Amino acid sequence: MVLLSRRRARRGHPAPLRTALADVGIAAGTAPWIWMILTPGTGQEGVNLIPFADLAAVVRSPWETAFVQVGGNLLVFAALGALLPVRTARMASPARVAAVAGAASLLVETLQYVLRLGRFSSVDDVLINTAGAVAAALITRRWWARAVTGEPILG
Repeated sequence: MVLLSRRRARRGHPAPLRTALADVGIAAGTAPWIWMILTPGTGQEGVNLIPFADLAAVVRSPWETAFVQVGGNLLVFAALGALLPVRTARMASPARVAAVAGAASLLVETLQYVLRLGRFSSVDDVLINTAGAVAAALITRRWWARAVTGEPILG
């Protein structure tokens, strides 16, 4: 990953090494989860748009199941959340990270349903994925990019 980032930075790409490392980290940390989520399964299909209904059921299940379900959903967009504000000052805000992660999660859940992958789409997954991204962003807060002179930050 580091070698790919250095190579990208050396090839005259206008982005600094920091941006290249963040790009590779976001892709490498998010792609495997998306691959897993969009792989066809044999489980129950459907959709639940009632917030916290599925989460309540998961919490009542055995602790191992709850740990895997909640922990996995927290990690899906954690790399994105941790590295997006490091990559660019425009995304150096928990609200912006939440917006990007929420939109990405909503897209993934919609694809699961539309493509009929044998998976259950739930608004709770969107909420937990987003919460995981924001938590990861807050962990990396000290390394967030700052505005460069002349770079406008969206208000």
